[in-house]
Amino acid sequence: MKSKVGMLVRPARMRKRRMAAVTGMLALGTAVLVTGCGTSATTAKAPAGKKSSTPSAQTNQGGSIVYALSPQSNITWYLPLINGANDTTFNTEMTQQMYKPLIWIGDGFKIDWKSSIASKITYNKQGTVYHVYLNPKWHWSNGHPVTSKDFLFTWDVIKATSSAHAPAPWPFIGAGTGDLPNGIQSVVANGLYEVTVTLKKPANQEWFIYNGLVQITPLPAASMDKYPDNMMKEMKYLGNGATNPKFDKVVDGPFELVKAVPNQEWVLVPNPHYDGHKSTVHQLIFQYEGSNSAEFSGLKSGTVNYGYLDLSQYGSKGALTSMGDTITPEYSLAMAYTSLNMYPGSKTKKIFDHFYIRKAFQLGIDNSAIAKAVYHGYASPTDGPIPSVPNTQFFDPALQNNPYPYNPLAGKQLLESHGWKEVNGVMTKGNEKLQFVMMYVSGSQAETDEVVLMKEDWAKEGIHVTLKPVPFSTFVSIVEPSQPNSWQIATGTEWFYNGPGYYPTGGQLFATNAPSGVGYSNQKEDALIQASHEAGANAEATLHQFYQYEEYTAKQLPLLWGDNVATLAVHAPNLHGSVQYADAVVGYPQIQYWSVSKSSSSN
Repeated sequence: MKSKVGMLVRPARMRKRRMAAVTGMLALGTAVLVTGCGTSATTAKAPAGKKSSTPSAQTNQGGSIVYALSPQSNITWYLPLINGANDTTFNTEMTQQMYKPLIWIGDGFKIDWKSSIASKITYNKQGTVYHVYLNPKWHWSNGHPVTSKDFLFTWDVIKATSSAHAPAPWPFIGAGTGDLPNGIQSVVANGLYEVTVTLKKPANQEWFIYNGLVQITPLPAASMDKYPDNMMKEMKYLGNGATNPKFDKVVDGPFELVKAVPNQEWVLVPNPHYDGHKSTVHQLIFQYEGSNSAEFSGLKSGTVNYGYLDLSQYGSKGALTSMGDTITPEYSLAMAYTSLNMYPGSKTKKIFDHFYIRKAFQLGIDNSAIAKAVYHGYASPTDGPIPSVPNTQFFDPALQNNPYPYNPLAGKQLLESHGWKEVNGVMTKGNEKLQFVMMYVSGSQAETDEVVLMKEDWAKEGIHVTLKPVPFSTFVSIVEPSQPNSWQIATGTEWFYNGPGYYPTGGQLFATNAPSGVGYSNQKEDALIQASHEAGANAEATLHQFYQYEEYTAKQLPLLWGDNVATLAVHAPNLHGSVQYADAVVGYPQIQYWSVSKSSSSN
């Protein structure tokens, strides 16, 4: 049950993928973090609010950081281009340590140029032509520079693996996000460190940069391009290597993977050839945890430097703080939800396609009570695709009041008004019954408590659910379009706006045939999503377009809205930098800035 990728917190909910938004960035039709063609881009600066990267005087060179994963979580994929079945926060967190992305999104949802392969991006007024300048300081661990050749190789791989006909284990999860790859007219190298990307039609510049270009994490062409004249073989080669921890021989990130033992640990060491801030630790260990109690024991004994406190264990926090541990509640731009299977071919599609059915389900969820009773107030009810906490300009003020407040009586009456009658406690209509199996992510008592409350409240409406706990790895392998009848209702995940796209529109989730959707299809929804990708006459007009999408989506219930739960990160007293360099709202920590000492002084 990992919280957000890299985000140093973890609630009792299992997190699936995250996308990252751009709070603070939304000047939408204008250049905020990048500049228009002919002007100079913002120079690299330290992330706002960050302290000096210089290690503390009390910090020793060496030592180990033991980073506890969420219970029952394995790392299964080792390439930064990920397929659907392996699109988890844990896998992305690993690849972020080994490969530098073209664009690093830091706190405030601003581009941190210091941690990006790109030094700047410029574009024309129409939003059709983008010049990407690569910073020549970056090199691969074999000494070769990161160049436009690596950019073009990666682009060719993205194009090929985005095809529905790509060989297993593809396709690439980012296909369709940011108009990649079909919205791209051409990608051309203008030199060793410059690339020009031309779109087929104009686009909101920030939307394309934060959803399109952000997906490019250069791969080392010299070592990985084994079949330059046969992309089918290349895709198979990379697909096979992606699950092999020994495949990543050449990297450009702050760490190198030297050991991987499923259900045990993944050991990384600092990359001595890294061109950014070099880690001072001897090794970084991602450690498997069998349960929340096992992780708690590791934190309490001091064998774990960094981990998470499940909110079901909140009453025992004193056992950690009394030892000097720091606990930080953190919220990210994320959306917790329950999925109703509307996949084409599923037996439940004809029921869940009815808006009034989805509305009845939502009326039977008491998110406010769950936030208080289960999550000790460290949760904020969400009433749509954008959470109200953390506060960002993407949250539509019109949604301050929940359009569907908890009211199981109204939900039951709504069903009855459509011809459903309660028979032996279950709403029945002809041969159909509102009786389903709800799958949820196991390993967390808080998650179990939540689904029990949902089950009890839905029963008041005549909706009967049987609860089915499964490990997270099983969960993500089952909720797939290729298995339309393997599940009915699924809960226990969150969507984080931090990959594959960062601009928080719903194309990846709510558009017809969305790659991470659950079968919801609505022509008006498609049109509103498309409009949010286009630049308005000014920033206010563009934001208004976004609010139209947000409000319509909130009320249409393509998913059932839940609570955005804060994750509670636990930092050992000898761990330094883990608060400052958490990049918590986005969710990818810059662990190369973390360090350990023999001192017990606080982070």
